[in-house]
Amino acid sequence: MVGERGLVSLGLGAVAAGLTAGAAAGAVLERRLVRGPLRAPGAAPAALGARHTHPTVVRADDGVELYAEVDGPAPGVDPSRAPTVVLAHGYALNLDCWTFQRPALSQRCRVVLYDQRGHGRSGRGVAQRDTLAQLGADLAAVLDALAGPGPTVVVGHSMGGMALLAFAEAYPRRAAGLGAAALLATSAGQLSRDGLGVPGPVGRWARGVAPALMSQLARRPGAVTWARRTGSDLEFALTRAYSFASPVSPSLVDFVAAMNSATPLDLLGDFLPEFDRHDREAALVALAEVPTLVMVGAQDRLTPLEHSERLAAGLPGSVLEVLDPCGHMLQLERPQQVSAALERLLDRLPQPVAP
Repeated sequence: MVGERGLVSLGLGAVAAGLTAGAAAGAVLERRLVRGPLRAPGAAPAALGARHTHPTVVRADDGVELYAEVDGPAPGVDPSRAPTVVLAHGYALNLDCWTFQRPALSQRCRVVLYDQRGHGRSGRGVAQRDTLAQLGADLAAVLDALAGPGPTVVVGHSMGGMALLAFAEAYPRRAAGLGAAALLATSAGQLSRDGLGVPGPVGRWARGVAPALMSQLARRPGAVTWARRTGSDLEFALTRAYSFASPVSPSLVDFVAAMNSATPLDLLGDFLPEFDRHDREAALVALAEVPTLVMVGAQDRLTPLEHSERLAAGLPGSVLEVLDPCGHMLQLERPQQVSAALERLLDRLPQPVAP
């Protein structure tokens, strides 16, 4: 991810953004790559992120206001019996990343979408609360406020999946009572060795310096604006490389980049060390009896396939689905397959008994 962060791609780009040469390289890439085949493939998806219904505010345990929306179910479906599907998005995104799944799922379910703290339209608390443990508590608050009387299904993508595991760690009985769960492109731990998608010592170095650079850049908006202006097409190249693994519409890449760019740099810097500290394999016990979908792109550079394989191995009731070719943003790159897999997960819920 880059954009307003001055060439940021999940923290690694923040390193490049701190260098004058990085911005200059953006102009070179614009000429050599972007004006060539880079923006050529794919048709533009219509109305990305345009759907917004039933806004509401959920107050977290520290008073932060979390923005949420509720869709569905379709007319003719009894809302008192319909499942509630809660969609939790990932790092530097917002609820709009579910733009393809929400209309599909809302035909048969109540769909709850919310912006993680500091992301999208949600409020932000003190920096000390920018933790995965707090995101687990925030998920609990969303469930308390918006879950319906029917079974509840939680779907977490990337950091949203880590929030679900943090919820399971803090509230194991509640997690065990979920109707179903989905862990998309996420991990239970050991992310530190993956180096932000860059192998070896360079990736480890980037992880170490990126949070501080993000904080410094956040205090220099003029420099960030200049970097974005000169490197906007490097932004496009990095976003595509880290988000997708197959030809997609340029507007889809821009859509992800815009969500990334709207997320405050210092917030990203606060959360980045949390991924190294994330170790919640023990929390899988709480989900052991919950029907669970584990899904990942075969070419995911940020939460590679092995992380989902370990998740599936620790969840006896899980189904592992690997999309190939596909990158980290699987719900946008392979929307039909993701929606269909979630529909199959819903089919595993106990059927309500007619009154």
